[in-house]
Amino acid sequence: MRRLLLLALVGLGAQLVDGSLGMAYGVTSTTLLLAIGTNPAAASATVHLAEIGTTLASGASHWRFGNVDWRVVLRIGIPGAVGSFAGATFLAGLDTSVAAPVMSLVLLTLGVYVLTRFTVKGLRRDRLGHPLRRRFLAPLGLFAGFVDATGGGGWGPVGTPALLASGRMEPRKVVGSVDTSEFLVSLAASLGFLLALGTAGVDVAWVLALLAGGLVAAPVAAWLVRHVPPRVLGSAVGGVIVLTNSRTLLKSEWVDAGEGTRWIVYAMLYAVWAGAVAWSVRAHRAEQAAVDAELAELAEPEGTGRTVTR
Repeated sequence: MRRLLLLALVGLGAQLVDGSLGMAYGVTSTTLLLAIGTNPAAASATVHLAEIGTTLASGASHWRFGNVDWRVVLRIGIPGAVGSFAGATFLAGLDTSVAAPVMSLVLLTLGVYVLTRFTVKGLRRDRLGHPLRRRFLAPLGLFAGFVDATGGGGWGPVGTPALLASGRMEPRKVVGSVDTSEFLVSLAASLGFLLALGTAGVDVAWVLALLAGGLVAAPVAAWLVRHVPPRVLGSAVGGVIVLTNSRTLLKSEWVDAGEGTRWIVYAMLYAVWAGAVAWSVRAHRAEQAAVDAELAELAEPEGTGRTVTR
């Protein structure tokens, strides 16, 4: 019972993050399932089965708040479904001793990407409103879907930054469209796992616990996407993913690091994580102060002796 409650809380927290950032539900949930010893393929299958419900609820919530571009949803979601089905079949065929470190390596890479992306990079706005081309969206969806199934998560960490970096969509519509299209990806991945594995290793109670937490969080996250500073949240979540999967890799047969070495690496990672979060908080405050100053200048009445330039 305690484990089911923990999984429900993880589902709730992961969906709050995912609904606000457009990423990290699968990466966060799969990381926890691996940490408690779940088979990699079964962990990914469990998370994707839960995501069928959470992504449907999240997509509906984002649609209500006007955060969805349906053309982007279809152009990225359908290729994403093809890629995720292929990724699920590939992962199900790997030996467990190989699959565990492979998945942790994929998750670690995604964690580093999330941490770096939100700590260092800002959002391009010079091309906002320009259309996104199918030849960009289709390959992106295919690749992101494959990574999502093999890593237990990755649709958001691959898709959201790519769309944000294009500068052609509002951030809230990027998040809403990626979250909504993930329903197709989760459905296809779940079908792939069930055809390859059956129900072996998949605990229905775990699926329902993750789903329950995610359903509670979905409408809240759709509202929070307009209010939570994504830069700070992204740095915090990226650090958690990096730390957890570094621990798995350091203890794996691939690395087999001694206890002393592991603690040195942990200390360095904690220091980098704390610095990244502090940097993101500082950067967010600076950006907000600049915006407030510009709004104050524009709001000054005429005749005060200052000239407003645009």
